[in-house]
Amino acid sequence: MDDNRRKKANLRPSWDEYFLEIAKVVSTRATCLRRRYGAVIVKDNVIVSTGYNGSPRGAVNCIDSGVCKRKELNVPPGQRYELCVAVHAEQNAIVNGPPERMKDATIYIAGFEADGSLADGRPCLLCRRMIRNAQISKVVYLSRNGEIVRVDKLEELEEVDTVPTPLFKNPEDS
Repeated sequence: MDDNRRKKANLRPSWDEYFLEIAKVVSTRATCLRRRYGAVIVKDNVIVSTGYNGSPRGAVNCIDSGVCKRKELNVPPGQRYELCVAVHAEQNAIVNGPPERMKDATIYIAGFEADGSLADGRPCLLCRRMIRNAQISKVVYLSRNGEIVRVDKLEELEEVDTVPTPLFKNPEDS
């Protein structure tokens, strides 16, 4: 049901809609110049932890320095994370939450591009590994087109990622 009809009918949002809205609010704390992500970990419809993407505690963040190394080098999304000072929203939510509450929990992820449009909330490979290691059992995220994607089996997220094209070509390979 679209938002206007929901408001007119005074209906409550589904749990997925509710926690994704909270993830959107959490994303407003992000310190990245390129994208803002928020993550909310929930168990039994109770929030366990939240996280947003940004530099580690005590480190200078991109919005304060005004510098994004990946942006300066035109690095495509999903590549060369070693150049980035930020920690992903999912990672921050996991490290900030009590491990015993993670088992069989659900993580909700929402993100925005710098221009305010939706970014794809599908977790990257490293975040998927951390989600699995934290024993979180479900992932719900907003896709770029606003669709709610619910993954009840983490194996469904493990589609083969494309191998990124190298950013810098080695002249000896020619």
